[in-house]
Amino acid sequence: MITHTAKFVKELRYRLGMTQEQFAMELGVTLNTINRWENGKSHPSPLALEKITQLSKH
Repeated sequence: MITHTAKFVKELRYRLGMTQEQFAMELGVTLNTINRWENGKSHPSPLALEKITQLSKH
């Protein structure tokens, strides 16, 4: 199930012009983690959400 968070993460990554791999490196997580977030299979941790929020302000 695609969640609001999953949609936000994917749209932000697209807006930043990053691949999943680049986005993962920027956030300090694995490519598989980004894939799971974007597919709604898991959710970012509070620390990851903080980093995502900071990226969204660029």
